[in-house]
Amino acid sequence: MADTLQVWKLTKSQDGWAVIALSGDWTSPNAFPSGILEEKYAGVRVEDAGIREWNTALAVFLFNLSKECDRQSITLEMQGMPHGAAKLVALSKAAPPKDLHKSLEVPHFFELLGEKAKGTYDSCMVGIGFVGELLLSFYHLLRGRARMRWIDVWNEIIKAGPKALFIVSLIGFLMGLILAFIGSIPLKWFRAEVYVASLIGIGMLRLMAVVMTGTVMAGRTGAAYAAELGTMQVNEEIDALESMGISPIEYLVLPRVIALTLMMPFLCLFADIIGVLGGMVVGVFYMGLSSLEYWQQMSNTTRVNDLLVGLFTSVVFAVLIALCGCIRGIRCGRSSDSVGQATTSAMVSSLVCLVIATAIITVITVNLNI
Repeated sequence: MADTLQVWKLTKSQDGWAVIALSGDWTSPNAFPSGILEEKYAGVRVEDAGIREWNTALAVFLFNLSKECDRQSITLEMQGMPHGAAKLVALSKAAPPKDLHKSLEVPHFFELLGEKAKGTYDSCMVGIGFVGELLLSFYHLLRGRARMRWIDVWNEIIKAGPKALFIVSLIGFLMGLILAFIGSIPLKWFRAEVYVASLIGIGMLRLMAVVMTGTVMAGRTGAAYAAELGTMQVNEEIDALESMGISPIEYLVLPRVIALTLMMPFLCLFADIIGVLGGMVVGVFYMGLSSLEYWQQMSNTTRVNDLLVGLFTSVVFAVLIALCGCIRGIRCGRSSDSVGQATTSAMVSSLVCLVIATAIITVITVNLNI
């Protein structure tokens, strides 16, 4: 019953229990002895009879013994076992084993369809409830009863505003260049190069700048919100706030929504200016226009409504991005990979919402001739 390192001895007590005494060095893997519980015992008691060193080999032995006891429906007691080994056994038994046969089954099409429909319905209900809680938090803020620190709002403004200027300016400038280069191809056919200023003015102010800014902020800020709140959920910090009677929506979500809603129009306006300058670079150095011709043509064909539509869209985008990021973070699971899943889900949800919102706003503004 022993090898050069590991020693175990089985005896039967007067009360019908199997007593397994372990001693020696349990530092090398060893196959679990088959038939260790050949007789019928009332229970199994494992005792430390002089274990000197141990590693996972001891935990594997105890885990296999635990499975054998579960198979025979008898009790297992570990007296004097190293705390770490007993903890490893408890953790390994906490996760239920996967049913491999069930995992290999291909679900029916209508079963998948029903699960997707139910998941979509549940997500919509969770989102509606979250929005309701957020509106209630805004109501408390207006009445001066919201438990929110304005220093948190300021910190989020710094992170969502000035720290995002570089990437927004880079994307805006490149989008202006690209849009001007693409527009120059058909405009040269008709010798209408001057209208590239109209293309840049309407395209950037009305749609392209706000869409690219929203996309950048969804990947930069919305995903960050999900990661931050998801980490707090995993570390049970949100549970601690709730136990102290502090609403996580008011304390964590409200500052982020306010900060991003305030900063998004300024970022959009900054992207408009940089994008127009990028288009002017192409118009002057590639299409042979003068800077005066470029600005006159853009001012003659671009309306104030184009700028206002873009700024209004940026506010809608800010609310959607903040909501998607915060709700995914607040609803994050407890496992180690939940934060990554929440971040990815926040990014995907934000982009989908931005596309839908863009389509709706475009259809409405065009039909109303705004």
